[in-house]
Amino acid sequence: MWHRDSDRFRMFTRRALMLGAGKGVLLTGLAARMYYLQVLESDRYRTLADENRISHRLLPPPRGLVTDRFGAPLAVNRQNYHIMIVREQTPDVRRTLEILDQIIELGPDTIERVERDVSRRRSFVPVTVRDNLTWDEVARVGVNAPDLPGLIIDAGRSRDYPEGPHLAHTLGYVAAVSEKELTGDPLLELPGFTIGKSGVEKVYDLALRGTAGTSQVEVNALGRVIRELEREEGESGNTVVMTLDLELQRYANQRLSDQESASAVVMDIHNGEVLALASHPSYDPNAFTNGISHKLWNSLVNNTYAPLSNKAVNGTYAPGSTFKMCVALAGLEAGIITPNQKFFCSGHLDLGNARFHCWKRGGHGWMNMHDSLKHSCDVYYYEISQKIGIDRIAAMAHKLGLGEETGIDLPNERSGLIPTKDWKEIQLGKRWQGGETLIASIGQGYVLATPLQLCTMTARLASGKAVRPHLTRDHVTPEGVTSREAEEFPDLQVSRVNLARIRDGMNGVTNELRGTGHGARIKIKGMEMAGKSGTSQVRRITMRERQTTGVLGNDELPWKYRDHALFVAFAPVDNPRYACTVVVEHGGGGSSVAGPIVRDLLLKAQELQSARQGISAANLPNSAQLRPRPAQNNRNEG
Repeated sequence: MWHRDSDRFRMFTRRALMLGAGKGVLLTGLAARMYYLQVLESDRYRTLADENRISHRLLPPPRGLVTDRFGAPLAVNRQNYHIMIVREQTPDVRRTLEILDQIIELGPDTIERVERDVSRRRSFVPVTVRDNLTWDEVARVGVNAPDLPGLIIDAGRSRDYPEGPHLAHTLGYVAAVSEKELTGDPLLELPGFTIGKSGVEKVYDLALRGTAGTSQVEVNALGRVIRELEREEGESGNTVVMTLDLELQRYANQRLSDQESASAVVMDIHNGEVLALASHPSYDPNAFTNGISHKLWNSLVNNTYAPLSNKAVNGTYAPGSTFKMCVALAGLEAGIITPNQKFFCSGHLDLGNARFHCWKRGGHGWMNMHDSLKHSCDVYYYEISQKIGIDRIAAMAHKLGLGEETGIDLPNERSGLIPTKDWKEIQLGKRWQGGETLIASIGQGYVLATPLQLCTMTARLASGKAVRPHLTRDHVTPEGVTSREAEEFPDLQVSRVNLARIRDGMNGVTNELRGTGHGARIKIKGMEMAGKSGTSQVRRITMRERQTTGVLGNDELPWKYRDHALFVAFAPVDNPRYACTVVVEHGGGGSSVAGPIVRDLLLKAQELQSARQGISAANLPNSAQLRPRPAQNNRNEG
């Protein structure tokens, strides 16, 4: 019996020891695991816990400012009050919106849109009801807050253009990012973030965006924000200082406002700075920033006068007689003609079976180069173009900046067209005809140019330099701003004597009696301008029309069939500083319509500079002294 009890006891003891050993092993393993998790891996799991608890969010940076050459604000950021609604805090979303509609105008479309957005988002996520509230509207909503549960008034920033339509085509506008514009940059995916869509806003968008800030917020398991833990504001974008003179720009828009459709460019011929660039009619870029309505968009798109188009840069026109300086200079440089060589104008020139008419039916008689420019005689250019040939004319046109993009810092610039024999054969599969050279010599036919190109041509004729226009005082990149001060334009590689002869002819146009632009001359001594008028046809005048009804005048034609009016000029004559081009679509005669606008713009530019520098008009300084920095064939004439 005793042995049996002793055996049972030893068995129990062994089992107890084995069980105890097993428990010891398990406890040791558990302790080791806890040590591993809580000590060795503590940093890792603390990070994972924080990632669940803390959400890192990007903060949109303030967009960089845009100013004129003297620091006047052109594009700024203004405080934008907007109202939002939180569904979980509102017993009845529709009822709350209907009450709000009685306090500030919403409209049925807005109410439907908000209800749709609310249904798609989590109940605690705010949904924007309306942007750009006035202070009066904010006050009214605040007073009625007890009756508007779930509504939140928040303050943000939105782009504002103080000058509105005056600078719309140059500045452009910003708007929300579209799906095709997403590049993977998380900044672009922020709600309400806007980017440049046109103009300078688009060209310098990356430099204007700035660097995003960050915000650390504590959230619960559902993602609801509990509190903000830390905030680091972003860096605002670079300030872009434009070459534009705001006062001159306003005046340019004012002078074009009487026309249905027109454009103007004023440029410094020494440094290429564009002082005014206007296109009429225009639009308000603030409408795009705030979200343009379908009705307004359709009215802009379907407008006959194309207010959305920047005609100064994107509009292409037959240059008409403003092209004659290019043809004359090509002949002089080739040594094919001389300034005193004369040709007789009887009112037309016959080539084969075709007759090419001069704008003056009775003809001009004997014409040399000076008089041909002064009177804008077409037959003179018919004659010399046959000797020069289209390819030599085209080469000079390119040298003067035509037929290619100027490189101005604006999007979608058009290159115009300067035809050659090879161009026609490649593009149209046809041989060049002699009569086409005659038509091209007076800036018609295939020849096309933008107002900016014509202003560049005028600047090069006046300066003898390969001037290139630009709109910013400095080079602006996302990395920073560098000065243009040291930039020098190369020489045009054209005889200074021949350039002087062309300028003398342009002087005759405006400052000699019977010059085609004499009526538009500047009469103030020391501020006189030298220019050239142009009238380009947009319809073909048939021989039948000439022989039966007679050529119809512009006043007898619908607007879209009237001639374009052009004028180019530089001033002052004795010490050229400014170049200007005006194109009035379907305006009629260049001298009578576009000429006075050019005169007024060049006079205004000189008066402004004279007043700012405190000097006499007769002693205008060169461009180096004038660089203030901001504080931060139915035609009246050829």
